[in-house]
Amino acid sequence: MALLTSLVISGLSPTALVATGIWFFPFLIASISYYQYSENNPERKVKDTGKLLKSYDFIIIGAGSAGSVVANRLTENPNWKVLLIEAGGDETEISDVPALAAYLQLGRMDWKYKTEPQPGRACLGHTDQRCNWPRGKVLGGSSVLNYMLYVRGNRKDYDDWEAQGNPGWGYKEALRYFKKSEDNRNPYLAATPYHSTGGYMTVQEAPWRTPLATAFVEAGVEMGYENRDGNGEFQTGFMIPQGTIRRGSRCSTSKAFLRPARHRPNLHIAINSHVLKILIDNKSKAAFGVRLKRGDAVYTVLARKEVILSAGTLNSAQLLMLSGVGPADHLAQLGIPLHRDLPVGENLQDHYGTGALTFTLDQPVSLVQTRYENIPSVLKYAVFGSGPLTVLGGVEGLAWVPTKYTNRSTDHPDIEFHFVSGSPASDGGRQIRKAHGISDTMWQMYRPLAYRDTWSVIPMLLRPKSRGTVRLRSSNPYDKPIFNAGYFTHPEDIKVLVEGVKIALAMAQTKAFTRLGSKFWDEIPMPGCEDTNLWSDEYWTCLSRQYTATIYHYSGIAKMGPPTDPQSVVNHQLKVYGVPRLRVIDASIMPTIVSGNTNAPVIMIAEKGADMIKADWGGGYEDSRVRRRRRSSDQVGSWPCKLNTEHE
Repeated sequence: MALLTSLVISGLSPTALVATGIWFFPFLIASISYYQYSENNPERKVKDTGKLLKSYDFIIIGAGSAGSVVANRLTENPNWKVLLIEAGGDETEISDVPALAAYLQLGRMDWKYKTEPQPGRACLGHTDQRCNWPRGKVLGGSSVLNYMLYVRGNRKDYDDWEAQGNPGWGYKEALRYFKKSEDNRNPYLAATPYHSTGGYMTVQEAPWRTPLATAFVEAGVEMGYENRDGNGEFQTGFMIPQGTIRRGSRCSTSKAFLRPARHRPNLHIAINSHVLKILIDNKSKAAFGVRLKRGDAVYTVLARKEVILSAGTLNSAQLLMLSGVGPADHLAQLGIPLHRDLPVGENLQDHYGTGALTFTLDQPVSLVQTRYENIPSVLKYAVFGSGPLTVLGGVEGLAWVPTKYTNRSTDHPDIEFHFVSGSPASDGGRQIRKAHGISDTMWQMYRPLAYRDTWSVIPMLLRPKSRGTVRLRSSNPYDKPIFNAGYFTHPEDIKVLVEGVKIALAMAQTKAFTRLGSKFWDEIPMPGCEDTNLWSDEYWTCLSRQYTATIYHYSGIAKMGPPTDPQSVVNHQLKVYGVPRLRVIDASIMPTIVSGNTNAPVIMIAEKGADMIKADWGGGYEDSRVRRRRRSSDQVGSWPCKLNTEHE
């Protein structure tokens, strides 16, 4: 029992522990501790601040992909005292292991959110017709739970942001901030104008791969696509993924940005601390602090300059509304006093697709669990930082392809492929099935594939037109919000996805895959789709509605836009309209979701956001144009407000 408890504390879900041999995780932890321990390790973990001050210059809520970056950059100014608040604890040796990403979901580092049912539309084959929406509750946030894929999106995404009335957010400026944080360890990439070295965040390809990774890229070339760096000059094409890993281990934003700053005396970090609300002055409507629960006590901490909300899209929406910033009618229903009527929780976007495309193989080349759950694999990882445990959550290939619904001549693909060297059955249904929320009924399709050699591809909508909402369940800060995902509410989304499915099926027919004996798994039709015309567009539509796969990229609930945009919540400087001294810096601010995975863009947003704060308060080290210290009263008087909108 003591062993089980200690492993749960390490961040694993109880089901993950049952899913493996009882020896595996203890041996893995012992090996890592023995071979990687160093008394002078510059990456040693940060310490929880024992006694908090009554006030700080800046309070940052959320130590995730954005908050960790902002905390590092603001404390570069030794005159500013910064408090970083995180609801969870620290990451562990197990969370560092790339191949075990799925085993962290549903554990203590996960908020364990779920969508509301979407009858007839999406997630129909999942448990209770709800899709799991994991979110990181840990230092480093979802950069500790994600699959470590370093993808920036398409240059047109950022140019479109700027064209929507957000000056300074075009691709040229975004690229500067992508490069600022990057330390690319692949020389052939680092030498290009699109990458850099020397930043805090390590980026590189996984040091080990299966033969399937090569087959995937070869298949793309065979279909006429380029093998190229999707983060470079062009996006359309196939590639071996770049990941946020360092020496074969996960490089979270906590490891990259917080640990190097852990000795700064002006940085205080409060872990296992739950922010209950942002304090807003009734008269001036300015944010002046936070109320948080730490242990059994509730504390009020004041901010002399700003409160910065970086809790992630889902939690930032919740906290804004709990604090009286949100839709007036919704807050009135819950008895929450209104400070500003803003469309918080609207414009919710996500990347989603289907996880139902699985293919069998007649050669032993995939990531079957028994192939990496062994002593040689553990020792390769612990001693050399290599071997199958370094694969990025099983994802060994990425591709961006255009369907007939986008202009092929503009390099603006509308489907992304996540190529996985396995399937939900590769572990016998022990953990991946639970992480994806596959119901007993849908599992019948995969049961015969348990521990067999397979591969999967997840076609993902890059720019879905469907929108969802986040709403409070109650005024209790401990009640999980209501997540209406809105999947497939726009009719075009399912049409684009079906085209993506057909491109994936064509890819499986290339020589690169057929030489491995690859065959689409069609012996058992998708449960719930038996009455459709099999292998038709109708069937692929049904299949996608049954097995709806989120890629965990929730964004957009505090839309960045000009004051005349009725849907905007923050301006181009990420300042919340009408609430002085409050900014939002995370994926919430994306006007439209980027055409790719969101972790790298969120880091970029945080880098740029931190520089804007420095410029406003005269503490910048890169922008010498603004040096003088400004008073809080100056900031309140010049803070932006909405103009001539229904949310005025």
